Amino acid sequence: MADPTIRPDGVRPADAAAPAQRPAPAAPTGSSFGDVLAAKLQSGPLRFSSHALQRIERRGIPVDDSTVSRLDDAVKLAASKGARDSLVLVDQTAFVVSVPNRTVITAVDQEHMREQVFTNIDSAVIG
Repeated sequence: MADPTIRPDGVRPADAAAPAQRPAPAAPTGSSFGDVLAAKLQSGPLRFSSHALQRIERRGIPVDDSTVSRLDDAVKLAASKGARDSLVLVDQTAFVVSVPNRTVITAVDQEHMREQVFTNIDSAVIG
């Protein structure tokens, strides 16, 4: 039986001798999903829970733009280290922050820190 890959003039086409090959998948470009998600979480606005807002108001804790900026920088640093719940100290105030949610859970000023125990935190940042 004649080889069907050979033309009538006796020449075998170059691509007939080699098996068909699929093109190699393109190398992934850009960031991975995890990198994109981490960037979004770190770049979102810092939020204050209603509990934190009540504590800040009731205790007269001053929270200005500078304080929020320093708090935000500390949360980004904690996130880069893999922290989940951090105690962040800014000036004379302690903030407990849910790092993945970028949410301040509570705030305690120096006067109310006496005899306080901070639980369920995995890190502390001095901002």
